Amino acid sequence: MFSTVVPYKNQHYSELKKDCLEHKKLFEDPEFPCTNSSLYYRTPLPGRVEWKRPAVIPNWKEQEWDPKHPEYYAGIFHFQFWIFGEWTDVVVDDRLPTINGKLIYCHSKSNNEFWSALLEKAYAKLSGCYESLNGGNTGDAVVDFSGAVNEPISLESGPYRTDPKAREKLFSDLMTVYDRGGIISCSITASPHERELRLPNGLVKGHAYSVTAVRRVRLGHGLLAFFKNDTITLIRMRNPWGKHEWNGAWSDSSEEWQKVGSMERSKMGVTVEDDGEFWMFFDDWCQNFTDTDVCRLMNTSVLSVQKSWCEGVCFSSWTKHTEPLRNRCGGCMNHRQTFLQNPQYVLDLQDEDELLVCLQQRDMKIHRPRGQGENLTIGFAIFKVELNRKYRMHDLITQQNVATSTYINARSVFLRKVLPKGRYVIIPSTFRPEVLGDFMLRVYTDKDCGCRELDLDKPRVRCWSSFVGYPQMVTQIYVHGAEGLENQDSNGGADPYVIISCESSSVQSRIQNDTRDPLFDVRAIFYRKKPNKPVTIQVWNSNAVKDQFMGQVVLPATLKDTAEPQKVSLKKKGGQTAEEMPGKISIRVVTSRELTAM
Repeated sequence: MFSTVVPYKNQHYSELKKDCLEHKKLFEDPEFPCTNSSLYYRTPLPGRVEWKRPAVIPNWKEQEWDPKHPEYYAGIFHFQFWIFGEWTDVVVDDRLPTINGKLIYCHSKSNNEFWSALLEKAYAKLSGCYESLNGGNTGDAVVDFSGAVNEPISLESGPYRTDPKAREKLFSDLMTVYDRGGIISCSITASPHERELRLPNGLVKGHAYSVTAVRRVRLGHGLLAFFKNDTITLIRMRNPWGKHEWNGAWSDSSEEWQKVGSMERSKMGVTVEDDGEFWMFFDDWCQNFTDTDVCRLMNTSVLSVQKSWCEGVCFSSWTKHTEPLRNRCGGCMNHRQTFLQNPQYVLDLQDEDELLVCLQQRDMKIHRPRGQGENLTIGFAIFKVELNRKYRMHDLITQQNVATSTYINARSVFLRKVLPKGRYVIIPSTFRPEVLGDFMLRVYTDKDCGCRELDLDKPRVRCWSSFVGYPQMVTQIYVHGAEGLENQDSNGGADPYVIISCESSSVQSRIQNDTRDPLFDVRAIFYRKKPNKPVTIQVWNSNAVKDQFMGQVVLPATLKDTAEPQKVSLKKKGGQTAEEMPGKISIRVVTSRELTAM
């Protein structure tokens, strides 16, 4: 879906380079000129800025520099960023801002290496100017560079410092993400006056560290270590400054390394150098860092030895309209009267599944020079709905809210949740109503979930509706469970399921194995053309050869239903006068003549 590359500001790299070579000139980018507007929008730099071209370009094969044919060099580079669902190709010239002959912004430890400065220039161009990059989010940058899905995790407010099981699960998750090519970073929250403050333990506050390894390390020496199988959880980080390291347990020269055999240390690449890279005990990492960004590179390839995901991507906007049914900016669930006016997306989980949801708004940094550029406060809620729902939700009371993300003024919001089989609706929203903006919703599941937007509020009126009929009322049936069902096997159990039918439509629940008191937790909704036809709920026992009828309930489902939970005795087939059968079923029935009531 994202294979097409879009040229930023319609600048085509190959055409621009060809033109420069034909005219024997070096490229000068008119879209990002060497002026103050490309540097800052508010805070001037302390010194005279000179834009200089690098005299030497490293990695010449990759950078298209041929020392034997310097005439092939045109002073133009291009970088691709993943911007709001599409790869964007950004062209820059090689003029870099300096003060006193030194690069002002990003630079390498090697004085003749400039790729990082050129990459930063392309990113600054995409953001409006260099100053717009200040205070950026590490996870957002990784997403822009890779198209990954970012999960921000708070180590400070989460359970990881006090709960060993939660900590162990987090370690396993991080190890899996890292082994699959994911990108992990971490930091220590800092107030404005604490930024870049070095702590006594060697760590720096307000500074992003990249995670370069996550490993279970074997303790001991020789064969004894192999048979004893004692391990410790370690994590390795790198300070991008290339210096200043953790000086606690498992730091480069700490005595803890004596517990690890020389072969294991060599395999881990342990060195005693102030190169900015160091190991930490995972428990210490959780205690000392406050935040981590876990960026997953989602493998959606069908032919893959690694775990692959099914991806669903939807684009839309929060837009305003005076007519409630057409309004799409209803705010969060605090605003119950308008929340369901937001865009709605339905998906089906075929089995119990781990659902990953990422809601992302457009990046706003480019608007900072105009005094704007702040992220909207966004989030989403997930509801378990009727198995046959085709139309938008209009009532919160009759639906089950199974998950709600945090609402935060971040560019993206992430939620990971294991949910049972069923149909679900995701409702993304801004925190306050009548706030406008664009968004992208990404959904990942083990099996294809068919994620799609619910556009219609009720069945369409067709030209043939006058002949075949149009719904007169809507009924929602919720079957909670049953109790005291008849024995169906020699062990005194049963494998029951329910079928809810109305007119020509029906919905079937999952089979509940080996129980006479099943919990069905199933909903169905029917748009009824013939209100006089009842709703039938039948209980069946699943068998290998032929399923066994266990009883039914026939409901008129009229406007008189109170919507209160009720227990009804099962009966044999044959209408209201039929004999009772063992067991009762717990249900709730809601009926309305207003088709947009539910």
